[in-house]
Amino acid sequence: MAKQINVALIGNPNTGKTSVFNALTGLNQKVGNYPGITVEKKEGICKLPRGVKAHIIDLPGTYSLNASSLDENVVIELLLNKNDKDFPDVAVVVSDVENLKRNLLLFTQIKDLEIPSILVINMSDRMAYKGISLDIDYLEQQLETKIALISTRKNKGIGELKELIANYKDLSTKPCLNASSIDEDYFNNLRKAFPNQLLYKLWLVITQDVNFGKTDRNTIDAVSDFKTKTKADLKRLQQKETIKRYQFINNTLKKGQTIDLASAKDLRVKLDRILTHKVWGYLIFGIILLTIFQAIYDWAQIPMELIDSAFASLSEWTKNTLPDGAFTSLIAEGIIPGLGGIVIFIPQIAFLFLFISILEESGYMSRVVFLMDRIMRRFGLSGKSVVPLISGTACAIPAIMATRNIESWKERLITILVTPFTTCSARLPVYLIIIELVIPEGRFLGLGYQPLTLMLLYLIGFGAAVGSAWILNKILKIRSKTFFVVEMPNYKLPLFKNVALTVLEKTKAFVFGAGKIILAISIILWFLASYGPGEQFNNADTIVTEQFASENLSEDELQQKIASHKLEHSFIGITGRAIEPAIRPLGYDWKIGIAIVSSFAAREVFVGTLATIYSVGSDEEETIKNRMAGEVNPILGGPLFNFASGISLLLFYAFAMQCMSTLAIVKRETNSWKWPMYQLVIMSAFAYLVALAAFQMLK
Repeated sequence: MAKQINVALIGNPNTGKTSVFNALTGLNQKVGNYPGITVEKKEGICKLPRGVKAHIIDLPGTYSLNASSLDENVVIELLLNKNDKDFPDVAVVVSDVENLKRNLLLFTQIKDLEIPSILVINMSDRMAYKGISLDIDYLEQQLETKIALISTRKNKGIGELKELIANYKDLSTKPCLNASSIDEDYFNNLRKAFPNQLLYKLWLVITQDVNFGKTDRNTIDAVSDFKTKTKADLKRLQQKETIKRYQFINNTLKKGQTIDLASAKDLRVKLDRILTHKVWGYLIFGIILLTIFQAIYDWAQIPMELIDSAFASLSEWTKNTLPDGAFTSLIAEGIIPGLGGIVIFIPQIAFLFLFISILEESGYMSRVVFLMDRIMRRFGLSGKSVVPLISGTACAIPAIMATRNIESWKERLITILVTPFTTCSARLPVYLIIIELVIPEGRFLGLGYQPLTLMLLYLIGFGAAVGSAWILNKILKIRSKTFFVVEMPNYKLPLFKNVALTVLEKTKAFVFGAGKIILAISIILWFLASYGPGEQFNNADTIVTEQFASENLSEDELQQKIASHKLEHSFIGITGRAIEPAIRPLGYDWKIGIAIVSSFAAREVFVGTLATIYSVGSDEEETIKNRMAGEVNPILGGPLFNFASGISLLLFYAFAMQCMSTLAIVKRETNSWKWPMYQLVIMSAFAYLVALAAFQMLK
């Protein structure tokens, strides 16, 4: 059996590297983190001709091997370390047919590492549209490689690429040019001092903050000849190297590439003029957001109702089918309602990820980043901070990881600290169920009150993030300066396969990530709600029967009273009563208090917790929403979830730091417990005060 080969997918951002990865691996892919660091690692399996399997690793986007961020360091350190289990047998360098000159800089550097390399020229379907023609034979000859001309949109060239990967041993490992000619004496001395090491690897170790094998910078510095080069000297040599590479690339493309500007049809400039306009740009972005939130409500309504009813029926069927006992009670009143509390939101969360993926795939999201830079600057952030703040709508954890491409430590720290204010998908289940209960279903100018409320909560979260960034910018005495550079990719129709895989991957990660926590918490909560200490719990039947003996209650009504009495005197009821005085001024009862405390594990646990608590002892085939709507406020009377308490709860979750995973990642990114503790205390206190003020004013 042929061994599995390692393939590294490398390329500049926005070259369609993810599309190539998806075309090669399909559903055989997984996403994790590199060991010890919070940089996303995507890998998958691809079946090649003659039964060969390829382990494909999609490396972070990088413009060159002159690293300026942790993402780029990941690429360099892998390419330098032959002992790494992921070290590539072959490097597939993905380029964009419209930006070939810039993309080839990285390719020529990788060739100097003498790794078998294939050049993929993507988006070939745009060549005629842009008036581009290529002499592939000449380019292959000059670049000492094989070229795969592909179009992931039209699914062309993927078979040829697989064939080239399978035959990687036939590829030349000869460099394209002699980069050491920038300072021959220096490089000759380096070659003599380390005759068994690859020259370009040594150069990368000297100029970058990376190590490889047994040779590191300390070893090199120990050789006196190399201490004569200052940092400024090395920087000048790097610049000379880049110039030399571009001279080679320009000479190669003069003959290998022809661009007929007269035949190029380009709407990009006209679209950019509108979409990044200082007035129309914001207006269009606002309309897009409104459309998204309206669609999330309108499209998801029917599947959500079906899921809610299905889980209520499943719970009832379990009670009626399985023999009475603790195990049946655990499944019917603990696990099924708890999981139902998260599964019900799959349609809306999938639609949210669908729209975000379409915006990213089309190239519009980069315009939003550019547009928002004008606002961000005033609040001590850069346009690059918008990427984490927007990606925070999915989850704060990868959003905080995304701050690693912000060069300024002050701007990066501020972005890390304020990103949790952005409304993430974990808040969505809480928002949706509360909005459904307390906001009427009317419409204003064709837009529903409920979608408008949801959008307002997103804007409040973004406003809180920006406002707190302004305060932190004034408070934090950290000196730093950075420049904002963002690449505007070409507009393109989103690829259905890419969008579908993104929605599937993100929704699956959300459901399984939340599901594990909810399953564990549902079991604990069921136990705490089903058992209790003392006479009040153990003799509940006798106590309640005597208490309501004169009221002629039906058997069902009496059983409901007994279940309610037991719940109140169970372990969870006693715990809830203990914390109730602190949350009563916000309009919450002890059940909501338990849900708030348990949701510190993950915000979405809130709904699952209430679903479990309300299901214990209930014999009715009733949905989660109906049970919550039927709850009565024990102090004020009337529905527990009314307008005042609902708005209070929405605002509490808008501002509170209800996610221990986010705290852990902030600690990891800042290398200190100081900042996450500040986040926890300040955000929770602010959330409490805002929720208190809202309830007291509205009740």
